[in-house]
Amino acid sequence: MGACLSSRSTKRSHQTRECSKGSSAATVKIVRADGKVRQYKEPLQARLITSQNPSFFLCSSESLSLDSCPPQVAEEEELQAGQIYFLLPLALAHKPLRLPDLCDLAIKASSVVGNDGVEILSADSKFIPS
Repeated sequence: MGACLSSRSTKRSHQTRECSKGSSAATVKIVRADGKVRQYKEPLQARLITSQNPSFFLCSSESLSLDSCPPQVAEEEELQAGQIYFLLPLALAHKPLRLPDLCDLAIKASSVVGNDGVEILSADSKFIPS
């Protein structure tokens, strides 16, 4: 894990963040069911990922909540840089998330922070889950 540094500008009220390992904040991050993470440098539509993985769906990490079904990202939606998305089996699309489910997803997403098992790809790369 790289060393990170945060500072607050006195002229502006925003925070800046720099990481010695290279910033991954400007990439779209997709966590597969096996916990491996892929990052895309360019913006891409959800359909690019789901068309290569027809038995899976994408959901945003920010839209997950306890005892609710994971909302699917629309096919035409552009995936946002700096966001984490999960590629989940369609069997989970209509199943409310329990605490152990959310904990499992959080553990998988933690690899994004440490950059373990992360591949940075262009939008035209194939994404095949294991």
